[in-house]
Amino acid sequence: MFTAEQFQAAQKANIDSLFGLGSKAFEGFRKLVDLNMTASEAALAEAASTAQSVLSVKDMQELFALQASQVQPLAEKSASYLRFVYEIASTTGAEFGKTFEGQMGDAQKKFLAVVDNAAKNAPAGSETLVAVLKSGVAAGNNALESVQKAVKQAAEVAEANFNAVASTAVNAAKTTTTKAKRAA
Repeated sequence: MFTAEQFQAAQKANIDSLFGLGSKAFEGFRKLVDLNMTASEAALAEAASTAQSVLSVKDMQELFALQASQVQPLAEKSASYLRFVYEIASTTGAEFGKTFEGQMGDAQKKFLAVVDNAAKNAPAGSETLVAVLKSGVAAGNNALESVQKAVKQAAEVAEANFNAVASTAVNAAKTTTTKAKRAA
């Protein structure tokens, strides 16, 4: 039922898929490294600027005002950084998901072709067994689709929660900065 050429083609497709996933993983990793390098360079430049500002402070009130002025931008930068990390991770994850969905679709089609071929060559009276096998495959497909939908919904909820937390953090920093400026 499964020829050497078909087996070889399937193995080649699996290896191509594996290397494709490896490339996608490295691409995601490279994006994270680039993001961290950019963030580190910006943090170093800001630290130097802040150090100069602290050295030029003349009294405690000015120091408190300087400190308060740093809270909101820091919260916004942190939220932005986390959004970029989340975007990179979700994009890479989505690419993995597409690849796996494609692989599963191909595997299901091939398996159904084997089942159909077996059904054609099956002895008389085995129709019930073939029907049960096809029913099992259909149930497995339905279960897989349900899991995929649940994972997508969970990812959407997680993204909404992440955005809400980031927004809350930035708003809290704005409130803290406003209160600190009033107190100063």
